[in-house]
Amino acid sequence: MKIFIRLMLVSMLFGLVQKATYAQGEAAVPFLLLAPDSRGGAMGESGTGLADNSAAIFWNPAGIAFLRGSEVSITHSNWLPQFHLDLFYDYLTYRQYIPSISGSVTSSITYMNFGEFVRTGPDSPTPIGTFNSFDAALTLGYATQLSDDWGVGFNFRIIHSRLSDQPTANEQGSGVATTVSFDVAGMWRPGKLVLPLLDSNIGGDFSVGVNLSNMGPKIYYIDRAQADPIPTNFRLGFAYQIFHDKYNSLLYTLDFSKLLVSKDSTTSKEFYQAIFDSWTDRPFNEELRSIQTSMGVEYWYGEPGNFLFALRAGYFYEDPSFGNRKFLSFGAGIRYDIYGFDFSYLTSSVFPGGDQSPLNDTLRFTVSIGWGGIPGATRGLPRGL
Repeated sequence: MKIFIRLMLVSMLFGLVQKATYAQGEAAVPFLLLAPDSRGGAMGESGTGLADNSAAIFWNPAGIAFLRGSEVSITHSNWLPQFHLDLFYDYLTYRQYIPSISGSVTSSITYMNFGEFVRTGPDSPTPIGTFNSFDAALTLGYATQLSDDWGVGFNFRIIHSRLSDQPTANEQGSGVATTVSFDVAGMWRPGKLVLPLLDSNIGGDFSVGVNLSNMGPKIYYIDRAQADPIPTNFRLGFAYQIFHDKYNSLLYTLDFSKLLVSKDSTTSKEFYQAIFDSWTDRPFNEELRSIQTSMGVEYWYGEPGNFLFALRAGYFYEDPSFGNRKFLSFGAGIRYDIYGFDFSYLTSSVFPGGDQSPLNDTLRFTVSIGWGGIPGATRGLPRGL
């Protein structure tokens, strides 16, 4: 039982989602909320309005509707480096445009490894074996354009959580659970938005994205009476190309995110109820404070089709009463031919007490290969293809 409780604590800790200090924050499998790619991670963990590569299956699957060709990418990160634990996170994505179905099929595999644990008996600290613990998810999706400037995307996901490998003492459950979820998303890319009274190079592509993700039944490890909701999440994002010329471009992103889970001290509501009730179960000013804000900038130098270099920075803010996470993020990327490499670094040490944050010094690395051009290398938002 002690091992199972420890694993539950680790599972909640690494996600660093909103805690039980307010009832709405109690959700299982928080790994589903982790920013999966280095590019979005470097931009303050924002990307709902950008969503122009295969990682859009997480940020906003509707963004993939505007892409053509194929792409595969893989991201790796050692998680919670401050704790020196054997935790790591891997994320694999693939997308393929298929003209015959007028859209793209997408897929991703998310894997969070918690490491190896020593099993002990119910009444003795003597080791009796070891086991590995992990969370994983397989996502399949489809995205298509409704018009030149509108796209939609849908995902279906199988979630598997293995916190233990067998029942302990008199527990009814084994510590293994499986459930499903789905996402619905939309993207509007109206094209060029030029600010008045400014140089013609200032102002470019603009987009707005919405993603409602992880809608699905509760997950339970012991019995249905102790089931927990999965982290249904709402994202609204914007992306705007501030400046561009032949060799330079500057992009700005802004995301707002809210966890849609409604739970009191004894029960939690089903996702189809929580989607609405989680906006009204507290005073309106508290609901607004529960919204996370993230933003980022991305600068590209180079000529599309040749070698390109990117610098990125971002900021993430969470209200002190609803998690109190604040951090800066930085990163860089290169594109050459069909290949891309990105990395990001997260730091909270610049804020008072921030050096104690478990997320401090987190690094992500992403490698991508794109056939028909790597997304992002055009330094603009794809539209009407």
